[in-house]
Amino acid sequence: MCVMEGSGSGWCDECENGSIWTDQLLFSRTELAVVTALCVPLLLLGLLGNILTILVVWLRPQMRSTTYLYLSSMAVSDILMLALMPLDLYKLWWYRPWLLGDAVCKLSQFVSECCTFSSILHMTALGAERYLAVCFPLRARLLVTRGRVRALIGGLWGVAVLSSAPVMALVGVERVGGGDAECRSTQFAQSSGLMTAMLWLYNLYFIIPLALLTLLYGLIARTLRQRAHAHRDNTHRQTLRMMVVIVLVFVLCWLPFHVGRTLFSLTPEPGAGLYYISQYLNLVSFVLFYLSAAINPLLYNFLSARYRANVRSMLHLPPGPATELRHRAHPSLSSTHF
Repeated sequence: MCVMEGSGSGWCDECENGSIWTDQLLFSRTELAVVTALCVPLLLLGLLGNILTILVVWLRPQMRSTTYLYLSSMAVSDILMLALMPLDLYKLWWYRPWLLGDAVCKLSQFVSECCTFSSILHMTALGAERYLAVCFPLRARLLVTRGRVRALIGGLWGVAVLSSAPVMALVGVERVGGGDAECRSTQFAQSSGLMTAMLWLYNLYFIIPLALLTLLYGLIARTLRQRAHAHRDNTHRQTLRMMVVIVLVFVLCWLPFHVGRTLFSLTPEPGAGLYYISQYLNLVSFVLFYLSAAINPLLYNFLSARYRANVRSMLHLPPGPATELRHRAHPSLSSTHF
């Protein structure tokens, strides 16, 4: 994730008094050390949690519901994003000269954008699937099958790849300033209007799915309120609760990035104050970006008794106290909770 590209400005390699300078803004080594100290635990926890999510879905047959097929695919996306963290930390500390070549510059940004688009598309598709399951259960049984969901997941990744393809022309290695190579937005992207077009694409990928998910989850909540309480509806409520939390966390993690980039890009001649705000929003969004990739398994564990029980079983850990009590009270329901 090239958080500084959104501002249309690169880094300078001039370091004085233990600090790293941008064109107008100073990031101290202390600030960068804090960012690094926050991100490294996220890398370890995120990789462990997302790998466990994939394993528990594919090794435990009772976890291969259509919902968890989406979540395991999202876990793949999160792993790929987290795998790019060392490279992004390298960019933060030693942005210039760029020593890793043009291919690494382009591919790292492409993979980052592709995974971001993929996660958004997965959340939107899962929201639509939940809407069918709750509001049109008979139709959902015919339309929503594991085979079709697997095919749809492949299609979502295809759309994400196509949407991210322009990034290959958006960034590249160019020589600036004193002749040092830098991985940055290209002059072609800025002069041709490609950067502006991609900015609008990023914002549409954020705004439209958010609007659709708000509508779908609102309709689901209304339908559940109108129906008599039943065990299946309780399961739907648990699923809805978890998905709403996942979407809200995603929005909170990405909102500073979109606000900062849009605020700066739409201002014809941003002053030093606006540049300062934009760049520090980018620094905050750097941490939030990786938080969004690492936190989902923790949310599953906290909100889903089914996920929690199957992870403990896969790791040969004793069941938690709540699971034991529920199993003793309702043995037939112990595996049905989302």
